[in-house]
Amino acid sequence: MCSCLFSSTEMNTTVWIVDNYQEAITKHIVIVFLALIVNVINGMLVVTFFSSHVFSRDSRYILYIHLVINDMLMICASVAIYVLTYIAPVVNASLCYILMSLGKVFFMITPLNLAGMAIERFIAVCKPLHHSQICTPQRTYVFFCLLWGIAAIRSVVDIMISLLTQPISFFRSFVPCYPTYMFPSKAHDDHNTASQVICMSMVWIIICYTYCRVLFAARKAVSKGSASKARSTILLHGVQLLLCMLSYVTPFMYTLIIPLFPLQRTNIAFCIYVFTNIMPRLLSPLIYGVRDQKFIKQMKEVFTCKVIFLKIVPS
Repeated sequence: MCSCLFSSTEMNTTVWIVDNYQEAITKHIVIVFLALIVNVINGMLVVTFFSSHVFSRDSRYILYIHLVINDMLMICASVAIYVLTYIAPVVNASLCYILMSLGKVFFMITPLNLAGMAIERFIAVCKPLHHSQICTPQRTYVFFCLLWGIAAIRSVVDIMISLLTQPISFFRSFVPCYPTYMFPSKAHDDHNTASQVICMSMVWIIICYTYCRVLFAARKAVSKGSASKARSTILLHGVQLLLCMLSYVTPFMYTLIIPLFPLQRTNIAFCIYVFTNIMPRLLSPLIYGVRDQKFIKQMKEVFTCKVIFLKIVPS
């Protein structure tokens, strides 16, 4: 096993930061184990959702299960890229482009989906009489199409620029599968950063506004017990959103931390990856699925082993 991680350096040179065999094995085991846990739990939620038609008629649960499925895809793509940086110093450029593009799309959908869930909760609490007319399953599916279109814009632009600037032979070559290597243009990086900041600023504004309105409406419209539960849910939503948004500041975290500990580059990258990519996806089932009484009841019915006792009475 090759335990090397590619990183770009100054003076147009490259440096290979090497983990020893035990460190590489430990990191692989931890990453794959956490990914399996997240995907198994989320897989149980997906099975629960499709086991009852009640959930498929509620926009709240449709938005939630879409977030869960996207998290599963995000975990698979990101773990594949992470493992590739260790076991294969160079991979086919086309394969790397596909993984990177899919990873970016899945990565962008999470905060956008959270914004949609915030709007749905805002309508449910603040406009309850209009909720059934506005938040229909059909309109939710239209929202998904719009969401995927917005999330795919950046990847499509990246691919188009690469096709125009790179020769065809480049896509048949073998390159280090590292994001900054795939898009080396400084102007291109600035464009991506600017569009990312604008998009995330809009998401933050939407979520902060809707959460505040929901919080105030819950205090006025419901009992103290329900208001306390609503505030707790909103607080957990905010924590999950904050953890998801940490992924967008990882370049700044690398810039600030790695120069202080240059010999610990791979360990720092590993810790940042776990806390910004794996842990937020582990919170989704805990916040939405486990705390929802209707969902957890259906999950128990699906996954609980039922033992039937037959009593034979002699005639």
